[in-house]
Amino acid sequence: MKIFLAFFSENIYFSYLCTQILRDIKMKQTKNTASSIHCQCGVDLPEESRKDNIRNVRATGVEQHVCIFTGARPNFVKVAPIIRAIDCAEGISYQLIYAGCQDDPTIEPSLFDDLQMPRPDVFLGVDCENLNELTGRVMAAFERYLDNHATDTVIVVDDLASTMAAAIVTKKHGLRLAHIVAGTRSFDINMPKEINRLVIDGLSDLLFTAGMVSSSIATREGAEMNKIYMVGNILMDSLRFNHDRWQRPACLDGVEDGHYLVFTVNRKVLISDNEKLQQMMDVISRMAGDIPVIAPLRGKAYMLASEKSTFCVTEPLSYLEFGYLTLHAKGIITDSGNVAEEATFNHVPCITLNSYTEHIETVKQGTNVLVGENIEQLQESLRLLVEGEWKHGSLPDRWDGRTAERIVQTLLA
Repeated sequence: MKIFLAFFSENIYFSYLCTQILRDIKMKQTKNTASSIHCQCGVDLPEESRKDNIRNVRATGVEQHVCIFTGARPNFVKVAPIIRAIDCAEGISYQLIYAGCQDDPTIEPSLFDDLQMPRPDVFLGVDCENLNELTGRVMAAFERYLDNHATDTVIVVDDLASTMAAAIVTKKHGLRLAHIVAGTRSFDINMPKEINRLVIDGLSDLLFTAGMVSSSIATREGAEMNKIYMVGNILMDSLRFNHDRWQRPACLDGVEDGHYLVFTVNRKVLISDNEKLQQMMDVISRMAGDIPVIAPLRGKAYMLASEKSTFCVTEPLSYLEFGYLTLHAKGIITDSGNVAEEATFNHVPCITLNSYTEHIETVKQGTNVLVGENIEQLQESLRLLVEGEWKHGSLPDRWDGRTAERIVQTLLA
C-alpha cells in the first residue's frame, strides 16, 4: 500500500484518490463512497459510446453485463478467446472498450479480421506519452462510460497504466473487477508496470492466473484463496484457435521452414543502448553463420539490423504472418515475454534478452532461457541452438488453449 501511495506522491489528486481507494478496500465496501472523486480532464467519449449497444443479448434475457477493457494491441490477442467463449455462453453479454484512438498506428488494419473478433464498441480516444496524464484521462473517460452503461463486471488484462486506471474506476463504482494474467511479478519496484500489477491485483475480485507460481504470489501478497483461479495462459487459446489459419509471410520466400532464426526487440531500454544492441546483433550474425535471421523490426532497431548481411529485415508483420514465422522457426531471439510464452507452446527454442520473465514456467518447463544483456550467455545459448543441443520442453499445466472457457465459467458461477 505504501508503494501505491508513493507512486503518485507528486500529484495531490492521485495521492488523495489512492488514499480513498485503499480505505475502501480495507472496509470491503461494495458501493461508491461519499468521497468519490470525479476527474475533470475534459475528455469526451465518442458518440457511439453513449449507445447501450450490448452484444450477445439473448432472447431469454441477460443476467450479466461484462465490460472488456483493453489498453494496447497485445490485449486484443488475449481477449479474442474471451469474446468467443462469451458468444457461446448463455446469460452473459459484453462490450469491448479500447483506451486508445480509432486510428491507432500500432494496430494494423487486419488485426481484428486476423483474430476473428469485432472492433471495439467504444474508443476512449486517449493518446499521450506521460503515464500520469494518461492514467487521469483514461479514468475520466472510463468513468463516463460506466455512468452511461449498465455493467456488472469489468475485465482487465495485463499491467498497463490504462489498465490500472480502469481498475481504479471500476472499484470506485463498486463493480466486480476481474484481472486476466494476475499474479505476475518482476520483483523490480522501479518498473512502472510492477506498481500497476500490485495495484490491479490488490483491487481485483477475481484473479485469473496462468500458473501455480502466479497463484502463489497472489496468495503471499494477501489475496483471499477464493478469489484466485489458475485458469492457464490465455495466449495459448489464440494459438490453438489459429493453428490452421497462419499465413506464410513474403519475407520467407526462398527460405525453408525450420531453417531460419527470428529476432525481435521492443524494449525501449535496450533499443536506446546503441552499443549494446550492436554487440548483440553482431553475436547473432556471427553465430547464425549461413542461417538467415528474419527480423520484423521498426525504427532504430530496423536501421541497425539492416546493416547486418545475415539479417533479413522486414516491417512488423500481421498477427497471422508472425504466428507462422515463429511457429516454423529453428529458434527465436527476443525480449518479448509473449513471444517466449508462445515459443513454449510451439516447442520452439527461445532466447530471451531479459533478466526475468513474468512466467517462469517458460524457463523451468518450457523452451525458454534468459540471458539478459550478457553477451557471453547469448553466444553460448546461440551455439546450443544452432548445433541442435537445445533442451526439451513441456507444456505447463493448463496451457492447453481452454483458458477462456474456464474464465467465462467462473464469471457465470
